[in-house]
Amino acid sequence: MRRFFLPVVAGVFFFAGFFVGVSKTVSKEDEYSYLKLFTDVLKIVKENYVKEPDMKELIYGALNGMLSSLDPFSAFFPPEKYKEFMQETEGEFGGIGIEISMEKGRPIVVAPIEGTPAYRAGLRAGDVIIAVDGEDTFGKSLLEIVRKIRGKPGTKVTLTIMRKGAEKPFKVEITRAIIKIESVKWTKYEDLGYIKIIQFQHNTSADLRKAVRDLLNQGIRGIILDLRNNPGGLLSEAVKVSDVFLPEGKLIVYTKGRGGEEDKYFSKDPPLVPEDMPVVVLINKGSASASEIVTGALKDHGRATVVGEKSFGKASVQNIIPLEDGSALKLTVAYYYTPNGNLIHKKGITPDVQVSMDEKTWEQIAETVRRLRIEGNTRKVILLPDLDVQLRKAIEILKASIERRNAA
Repeated sequence: MRRFFLPVVAGVFFFAGFFVGVSKTVSKEDEYSYLKLFTDVLKIVKENYVKEPDMKELIYGALNGMLSSLDPFSAFFPPEKYKEFMQETEGEFGGIGIEISMEKGRPIVVAPIEGTPAYRAGLRAGDVIIAVDGEDTFGKSLLEIVRKIRGKPGTKVTLTIMRKGAEKPFKVEITRAIIKIESVKWTKYEDLGYIKIIQFQHNTSADLRKAVRDLLNQGIRGIILDLRNNPGGLLSEAVKVSDVFLPEGKLIVYTKGRGGEEDKYFSKDPPLVPEDMPVVVLINKGSASASEIVTGALKDHGRATVVGEKSFGKASVQNIIPLEDGSALKLTVAYYYTPNGNLIHKKGITPDVQVSMDEKTWEQIAETVRRLRIEGNTRKVILLPDLDVQLRKAIEILKASIERRNAA
């Protein structure tokens, strides 16, 4: 479920095990004729190109083109890129800190990762990147764009952005940095627990359990789970995060591949969060993939009230398939479905309570947090319900639920 992360995050990267299928719809004769065409072209290029071509680069380029022709999330990773990718799933990488996908031939921001240069520069979910350092992005592959945006920490990159509602494109200069992501942040607000999951990476569920135990020990009476601008992550962690809230044996998500085969994932442990404790999940258009799996599971089982805006709608499953030379494929192999059988790909999840928040409000929140940091506020999480209308609504819903339970 998360697109894939590179020093700038590209696509949503979402792992669901490994398997490789063989097409049964194309005849062997057709397959052989196309393979012969490929080898013929390779031979012509090798023998006639103006310079001696590098055979490895030719093959890698062909593989990259093959995978990128499938969808925005499938990709070929040469050995070095594969190493970078695997390091990034551990939560630390270089770049500006955005996840991007492709839409109508252009890169679009799925979500800026909280606390990164892209987040501080004010990039927003839905921003279309029309140029990188003045070079038009139209028609370029996702990997080409990623290579242009990433670079040595401390250097700068200029993105030209088209934003919905803006009269014309504008430029944003961002200084690249090493991005270290703290997956889970939490705090107590009055008698409520607030938990923010930035991204689903290794150990996210373990950090979540630590957060829940700490908040329960402080006597909280309800939980806000904030998944806004969370671009996704590992399927295994999405399942384990859902397990924290759901009773044992509940269906969390299932995937279905081309042949109709299904893999089902169930909660395995008793819930850490008491079953009678009210929960609100916050989502917006930057909530994708793993975020949508957790939201869908809690919503379908009636375990949480979902508040905010419709989510991104990324429900395709990519497998990482290592190859002998140290390279790897990231291949879309299935779609995932919520427990009620809903396929949300390109549709998203509609909140139970819809509350919109415009870009100006997000900018006000970010600017207020920056000011408070400068003034010496060292709290790990700064909540601003006076500005954050979605958070304010979540608080209202939880307090009303607690009052109803007390009255009963």
